[in-house]
Amino acid sequence: MSHRNARLTVRGRRLLVERVRSGRPVAHVAAEMGISRATAHKWLRRWRAEGEAGLHGRLSRPHRTPHRRAAAVEDCICRLRQERKLGPARIGPILGLPTSTVHRVLVRHGLNRLAFLDRPTGQVIRRYERSRPGELIHVDVKKLGRIPEGRGWGVHGRAACPDRRRTTGYDYIHSAVDDHSRLAYSEVHPDEKAATCAAFLTRAAAFFATCGIDRIERS
Repeated sequence: MSHRNARLTVRGRRLLVERVRSGRPVAHVAAEMGISRATAHKWLRRWRAEGEAGLHGRLSRPHRTPHRRAAAVEDCICRLRQERKLGPARIGPILGLPTSTVHRVLVRHGLNRLAFLDRPTGQVIRRYERSRPGELIHVDVKKLGRIPEGRGWGVHGRAACPDRRRTTGYDYIHSAVDDHSRLAYSEVHPDEKAATCAAFLTRAAAFFATCGIDRIERS
């Protein structure tokens, strides 16, 4: 998934290719889209070599890590973590390894926080998620009381605001979250009426489309 400040999403890369294929100079298209000519040529090369698949991002993980610890050592670290719930500072001396090395291994295997583990079994708790972006979008509305002018009792003290139940009204935070990627879109509105919710869903769908989620199957 592209980072939030990315100039080009998958959809933007397709648009780049289409504009260049129409006969326009690469430099002009790059300037219009706010990217360098080198970046434009990079995506064009990938498209020519791989087709549609070349327009998707690649992992930055190296192909080889020659200094990585042996699999048996990593298994031992994970076993001590899951069975005895030991941290890097205690696992390191047991195996004769630096604490930082043990920590990196635990992070790699998703064991660096005890909250990630089921305490009785030591197994990693896997979150539920759909298999592909757009398969399911979760939609929710959160009702929050507005903070009065000049701030509330948290700043001025309880004595200055004896009736803390009084409010100046409510704001409604409308949110849509993609189940697979956890990409979220939110807006603040004065109500949660049907027309407001429908308009929000339309804008949320347009936002997800700019991030490469062109089709929403369920919500």
